[in-house]
Amino acid sequence: MIDLMQGQVVHARRGDRQAYQPLRSRLVEGCAPEAVVDALIAATGAGHLYIADLDAIRGLGDHRAQIAALVARHPAIEFWVDGGFAGAAAARALHAATGALPILGSETLTEPAALATLAATGVPALLSLDHRGGLPLGPAWAHDATGWPARVIAMELARVGADSGPDLALIARLRALRPQVSVIAAGGVRDAADLAALDAAGVPAVLVASALHDGRL
Repeated sequence: MIDLMQGQVVHARRGDRQAYQPLRSRLVEGCAPEAVVDALIAATGAGHLYIADLDAIRGLGDHRAQIAALVARHPAIEFWVDGGFAGAAAARALHAATGALPILGSETLTEPAALATLAATGVPALLSLDHRGGLPLGPAWAHDATGWPARVIAMELARVGADSGPDLALIARLRALRPQVSVIAAGGVRDAADLAALDAAGVPAVLVASALHDGRL
């Protein structure tokens, strides 16, 4: 996963976006998005890549051109983008402009029918169930399992870049609410032991950044 801010990749820590600094990584020199993405794909062989467009999330512009270039550069990779979407229109525009799949984050979502609208128009969006310190962010209806798409992200912002381990309790609770939905883990992965624990918990995919860039994975 990568976090984009002002044209470069930054190191996310605990969801404090104002304090994020340019990425420093053992995998790549510098923090240019193309170089970082190339390095991550080479190191992991991943078939999916998550992008948080922090400028868009904060209402300070977006990285749509850079994202489109990344999608074109890696056509075999499925890109997921959280752009701070409030509803279907902006998410659909991102998909049309870049080919990336939109992630609707509960933190910014305001349109209850957004996921259904996107599905009806052939855009298979994901839902990020955002939490901070165990508390759900955004409207209660976004956390109602009856409206979830096929893939949801268990996002614990307080654990992002914090080296505190994944929130296994949160993941277990979400999986129990709707077992047929794939719950993707985000936040806190430190090492291979954490990946093994997530695999044992039935998690099909995990978003990782810090542990890759500092060499623990």
